[in-house]
Amino acid sequence: MSVPARSRLRPFLRPGLLLLTLVGLWALVAKSGIAEGLTAARVQDWVTAAGPLGVVLFFAVFSAGNLAQIPGVIFIVAARLAFGPSVGFLVAYAGSLVAVTFTFTFVRAVGGKPLGEVTFGPARRILAQLEQHPVRTIALLRTVLLLTPPLNYAFALAPIKQRDHLLGSALGLVVPVAGVVFLSELVVALFRSAP
Repeated sequence: MSVPARSRLRPFLRPGLLLLTLVGLWALVAKSGIAEGLTAARVQDWVTAAGPLGVVLFFAVFSAGNLAQIPGVIFIVAARLAFGPSVGFLVAYAGSLVAVTFTFTFVRAVGGKPLGEVTFGPARRILAQLEQHPVRTIALLRTVLLLTPPLNYAFALAPIKQRDHLLGSALGLVVPVAGVVFLSELVVALFRSAP
């Protein structure tokens, strides 16, 4: 007895919808030229011009940029430029958590958790580590890979809890965000002292 075509396609519907949504978003960003002119200095200008709503604008732009695969380092450096090293670190760190949480929530809502159904041996072993030790695995991967978009999508599509994702991201992002903020402070200081 054959399985109806609709039943065979069901596992691919949500991931397919996610793929279409993300491709549409990337095409929109590419066609509009938003990403081309997006620099840390430009984000700093927007945040500064927004006055008291600058932090809210920063979180919103960072979240949208993260979903659209714009490098997160741009936003971290922008926070340092707009708010200075100490407050900039706090804003960049909080913004990173807001951005990865937004991406996780969006991707999970649209795409579901299809990676939980993977049976391919090597992939299954990698996912088993994530499922058995989610906080530790996420923290380690965030420390090394920071805000890498494919990593964000993979976490959302894997069978892990949002709470574990947030906790692992919170632990794993401290060092790399601090490194970017304070290394950019060093670069700014070098340019200021240059003749």
